[in-house]
Amino acid sequence: MRRHLAAAIVVSLCLVTGIAGCSTDRGPEPVLRAFLDGWPQSKLDGVAIQDETGTAVTADVVVGRIKDLSGDLSPAGVKSSPAGTPMVTNDDATAPVDVEWTVAAGVVWRYQTTVRMKRQDDTWRVIWSAAIVHPDLKAGDKLGARLLGAERGQILDGAGQAIVKARPVVVVGIEPRRVTNQATLLSALKAAFSSAGVSVDLADLPARIKAAKPDAFVDVVTLRREVYDQIRAQIRDLPGTVFQETTLQLAPTRAFARALLGSVGDVRKDQMDANPGKYLVGEQVGQGGLQEQYDIALRGTSGVKVVITGRKSADGTAEAELELFNAAPSPGQPLRTTLDQKVQNAADAALAGQPKRAAIVAVRVSDGAILAAANGPGGGEVNLAFTAAVPPGSTFKMVTALGLLDAGAVGLDTLVDCPRTFTVEGRQFNNASNFQLGTVPFHVDFAKSCNTAFASLAPKLGADGLNKAAASVGIGTTWQLGTEVYTGSVPANASPVEAAAAAFGQGTTQVSPLALAGATAAVARGAWQQPKLFTQPPAGGPAPTVAPSAGAITPDGTPLKVTSAAALRAMMREVVTAGTATALSDVPGAAVHAKTGTAEFDNNPANTHAWTIGWQGDIAFAVFVEKGGSSLATAVPIVESFLRGLR
Repeated sequence: MRRHLAAAIVVSLCLVTGIAGCSTDRGPEPVLRAFLDGWPQSKLDGVAIQDETGTAVTADVVVGRIKDLSGDLSPAGVKSSPAGTPMVTNDDATAPVDVEWTVAAGVVWRYQTTVRMKRQDDTWRVIWSAAIVHPDLKAGDKLGARLLGAERGQILDGAGQAIVKARPVVVVGIEPRRVTNQATLLSALKAAFSSAGVSVDLADLPARIKAAKPDAFVDVVTLRREVYDQIRAQIRDLPGTVFQETTLQLAPTRAFARALLGSVGDVRKDQMDANPGKYLVGEQVGQGGLQEQYDIALRGTSGVKVVITGRKSADGTAEAELELFNAAPSPGQPLRTTLDQKVQNAADAALAGQPKRAAIVAVRVSDGAILAAANGPGGGEVNLAFTAAVPPGSTFKMVTALGLLDAGAVGLDTLVDCPRTFTVEGRQFNNASNFQLGTVPFHVDFAKSCNTAFASLAPKLGADGLNKAAASVGIGTTWQLGTEVYTGSVPANASPVEAAAAAFGQGTTQVSPLALAGATAAVARGAWQQPKLFTQPPAGGPAPTVAPSAGAITPDGTPLKVTSAAALRAMMREVVTAGTATALSDVPGAAVHAKTGTAEFDNNPANTHAWTIGWQGDIAFAVFVEKGGSSLATAVPIVESFLRGLR
């Protein structure tokens, strides 16, 4: 009687507490489900487990064994469920289990395994064996994942040609047994790399040489073939140097649209940690820029081969790996951009000698296609061309003039005083180097870039005239570009002081180079059209506005006032013929239109950004140099180099 009462109490406790496998009254299902739920969580507390001899095994031990067996795979990628009702024979139960194991992004390995259980002392226990993880596994085995790389989708230019493709490289290395004087060798290598503009850290090289075998290849640096050829005579015959020639997927140059496009490299540990089960060691993934933003579509789906590894024969030699699963790779999709390789190369070359952070954006006037996005130095780490949020300085007089012309407040020949200084509510505004022009036609104030004249005209724009003029050429509006872009911010309902500052691109007014290039293209075109970076919507991202075929003129742009646009184009031409950008007057080709600008960015007038915007033929451009000082000394020469590079 007491035994039956005790059993009843145990049953009641099990029902209340829900301990897995506590009572035979509910069968083996609860302990099975608890084990399957705990497998991917590496948490089997409360699950009764024994080995095949009947000896109890702790949850921690089983979790460790599952981890060891999983090898290259993560138990967290497992999703398992009973494939049917367990078959029970007296005190034994056998349960078929369906397993879905995500072994890489988009790759699921499906198979069926079996979990055996045994009832002992009114408790169902899982009988642990390696075969639970997979029927073919034995104690001591490990699962290995062998990557079958997918062909990465290409980033294409506006003509549909691949930007990144296999290009020849030379791997410079050292063979320790060939070295006769290590100090001399390292000194010579450092000098040669420096002469080619290649930065290589050689600090750890002595230790790596010492640790290597005498005939080992100790890699030093991988150089593009054309860079290697520059210094070949300096390094080829150095005692100790050895070389390997191969190809790598590379852009035309190291700097080529680097900050915009990003790069491709081995998946980093932090990327793997942040995305469990998404990557396999050794996978090539996007690092920054469009390569990272659209990595899923570009990378495609890697193939994976799952094998059993770690087995040894009786004599201790390693056995061949046993393949359990094979998923073929699927190639990535191309990313079709509007970039023009010739224009991009010219932009990169124009920034090559500039040590400060800088950017060039080029936009095709006829359709808004972005032809180049260069950043410097060395291609840049941040895509300032699209995302810089900085004051535009006097380049913004283009927008202010548009607003004044639209409002009928001035005409080309309206006389406007250009004093040395102009004061608004106690705030004094100055011209560069405190020049003055006296009372001159408005087009002269524009060409000579008179701050005080524009500050005095600010009230004629009203509370929101400048904001509306900016919006009419896309500044401060919402774009659908398909990647990060800052379109600008222009105050409305500003105080008199702020309005005066904003009239010549100071105060709280901010833009990016792309925003200004788009606005400039609108003036040249006579209508606003959002710049476009893609010719087809990219897979796996937002749906951007796309460009039509190269050279087509889209009809849906918002037109500017014809008379205002014509007057503004005439004034921007005068900037080149008789104003602040006369250095561009002899650039070959079509007539150049421009506007220069120097923008203060803090309370120190000595700290200024340099700008030049404009267009030639069908190419509008914006050049920005951070802390570049006078635009005449930095931005204008960059524009000249860029335009001459297009010839």
